[in-house]
Amino acid sequence: MNESATIAADQLRSFIERIERLEEEKKTIADDIKEVFAEAKGYGYDVKTLRQVLKIRKMEEHDRAEQEALLDTYLAALGMAD
Repeated sequence: MNESATIAADQLRSFIERIERLEEEKKTIADDIKEVFAEAKGYGYDVKTLRQVLKIRKMEEHDRAEQEALLDTYLAALGMAD
């Protein structure tokens, strides 16, 4: 192999190894999150609702308001509004 091919192979190997390490970290974090959800469930919290709260908290304020307005409109159209 010539020198440039060796360098390219080394660089490729480096990228692959970095990705593998990050994937392992991601798995560890996912396992930690599962444990927190299990703990919350043990205290009586509804995991599905917790996930929804997390999703809502990630949203921008204007996006959340728009979604809530649409939901209210659809529920009213179906006769399900309060």
